[in-house]
Amino acid sequence: MVHEKEIEIRWRDLDAFNHVNHVVFLTYLEEVRDEWLGRVLEDPALVWGYVIARVEIDYRRELTLDDDAIVARCSLERLGTKSVVTSESVRTRDGEISAEAKAVLVARDSETGQSRVISDDERAAFERAVPA
Repeated sequence: MVHEKEIEIRWRDLDAFNHVNHVVFLTYLEEVRDEWLGRVLEDPALVWGYVIARVEIDYRRELTLDDDAIVARCSLERLGTKSVVTSESVRTRDGEISAEAKAVLVARDSETGQSRVISDDERAAFERAVPA
């Protein structure tokens, strides 16, 4: 399951060079990742059971207000025992890649704050999200 979200580029997203600041790309990816995770787990509240352990991002093309909006994408790349790895991208509306990323999300025990094993129900939900 690939989840997409169109996000309008806002004036406040720009830096002194009049392009979208590199940190804002992480916000775009967070928005699509949170929606993707909520849909995969079939409950947006379950997003709080995961934390980001790692994000890697490769910037391919700058974005400006002239681009108007971006399309952020997120999908499952790998399912582990306590974590999932997502494949993510930021693209222009016409599909040109502006950034590619991977994120590691770790299942978190809300009481201890430590990592936990992904539950059987969560694992089944993630497995349904893997493209055939």
